[in-house]
Amino acid sequence: MMEKAKQELEDVVGKHNIVEESHIDKLPYLQFMMKETLRLHPTLPLLVSHYPSETCIVGGCTILKGSQIFINVWAILKDPSIWENPLEFNRERFLDIKWDYSGKDFNKFPFSSSRRICVGIAMVESMVMHSLDTLLHSFDWKLPEGEKLDLSEKFGIVLKKKLPLVAILTPRLSNVALYEIP
Repeated sequence: MMEKAKQELEDVVGKHNIVEESHIDKLPYLQFMMKETLRLHPTLPLLVSHYPSETCIVGGCTILKGSQIFINVWAILKDPSIWENPLEFNRERFLDIKWDYSGKDFNKFPFSSSRRICVGIAMVESMVMHSLDTLLHSFDWKLPEGEKLDLSEKFGIVLKKKLPLVAILTPRLSNVALYEIP
C-alpha cells in the first residue's frame, strides 16, 4: 500500500515538487487510506452524549426522555453486519462506496452527525490530508530493525496507540524541493 501511495503522489505531484493543497482532490488512493484509517481508529470511541427530547423507541428499545445516550461509533465502524472483514485494513473497500464525513450515513460517521457533528471535519479533509500527503511524499518510512508494527489501542476519552510509533525517516525529495520557497 505504501508503494501505491508513493506512486500516486509521484504521478500527481512529481518526484521533485512538494505537495500543495490543490493536489488533495487528485489523490483518491490516499483519501481512501485516510477513510479506512478513521474507520478502524476513530478518534472518539464514544460520541458526545445525546439527550432525547421525548421518549422514543429505537431498535425495539424504549429510550426515555432525558436519558443520557452514548453512541459507540467504534463498534459501529467494526460491525461485521455492515463491513466485510471489519478488523482488516482494506482501503479498497472505499472504491465503490461514497463516504463523506457529513454524518448522513449512520454506518459511517466517525465525526458524529447532525447538530453535534465535529467542527474539525474541514481540518481533516484539508490540513490532515495535506500533512499526511506531504510526509508520505517527502520521506521514506521504515521501522527500526527487528521491530514490528503494533496498532493496538489504549481506550480512553480518545483512542491512542498503546505503544508509541517509532519510525526511521529518510528524505525522498531533493533538498531544493524540500526547502526552496517559491
